[in-house]
Amino acid sequence: MANNGNRSVKKKKGPTVGTGGHGRKALEGKGPTPKAEDRVYHKAYKNKQLAERSAAKRGAGPRGAGARRSTGPKGRATDELVTGRNSVVEALRAGIPAKALHVAIRIEMDDRVKESLKIAAERNIPLLEAGKSELDRMTEDAVHQGLVLQIPPYEYEDAYDLAEETVAKWKKGHISNAPLFVALDGITDPRNLGAIIRSVSAFSGHGVIVPERRSVGVTASAWKTSAGAAVRVPVARASNLNNALKQFKEMGIYVLGLDGGGDVSLPDLTVATEPVCIVVGSEGKGLSRLVRENCDQIVSIPIDSAMESLNASMAVGISLYEVSRQRSAN
Repeated sequence: MANNGNRSVKKKKGPTVGTGGHGRKALEGKGPTPKAEDRVYHKAYKNKQLAERSAAKRGAGPRGAGARRSTGPKGRATDELVTGRNSVVEALRAGIPAKALHVAIRIEMDDRVKESLKIAAERNIPLLEAGKSELDRMTEDAVHQGLVLQIPPYEYEDAYDLAEETVAKWKKGHISNAPLFVALDGITDPRNLGAIIRSVSAFSGHGVIVPERRSVGVTASAWKTSAGAAVRVPVARASNLNNALKQFKEMGIYVLGLDGGGDVSLPDLTVATEPVCIVVGSEGKGLSRLVRENCDQIVSIPIDSAMESLNASMAVGISLYEVSRQRSAN
């Protein structure tokens, strides 16, 4: 009994900090072990998240090998998945940026798998093992053959910012050639985009402009067709192509539309040495009405009358060559 007159309270002995859980609850266990896909630190958890985020298919059909892109909230593009041994090894050979190479557990090795693993190791691309069912979910049942390459979305520049920055550099003498751009109107084939990027790089162009909607983007296929030129040539997005062309003209950039029934023949072009943006439309439809109205000139490429039209990327390549030739002559 304490001297202050208060009754002493006898405390019940129990677990204390640092005891390591000697109480009886420590003997009850933690219940069943969670599944691998429910453990946040496990690679299966990340694969499950990827599969859940995949909401849209792109490229091959429901069970075709190739590339597909998932979409995030409000349709924002997330990672693209290249599936199948041929597609994966070709993408790796092309130097396409990649976040991870997903490999099936106990995959049957062949030359394509060996080369994919070798390139991934040389480029420090993370290798993630996954079960077949996990790869099936991730790729929405595409024929992945045990290999899936995860590619981050392309980071587009803003069309206005790219043009403004390029014009400013030219005026300050930081670049010798007058600004040269190519804008795409209604082109949806990624191979056309890749070939155009390659031509722009070959003839010292400064960028490619693509509309935000109803247009091709920089996919694995476009990157591969560009033969690595996508590293050197920026691709910029315009929320509205017509508005972008109007802004270009305000900066002093001549907007030239390519069309068979043009006002001027390509060899007779007189503004090649000035800042130029060449606009190309899709095969068949050509330039849209509003885009045509926003062009300073409609330029035609003289071709044999038996040929109705040229492929979009070919028309761009010929036009860029002529612009480059005229610039070199001055």
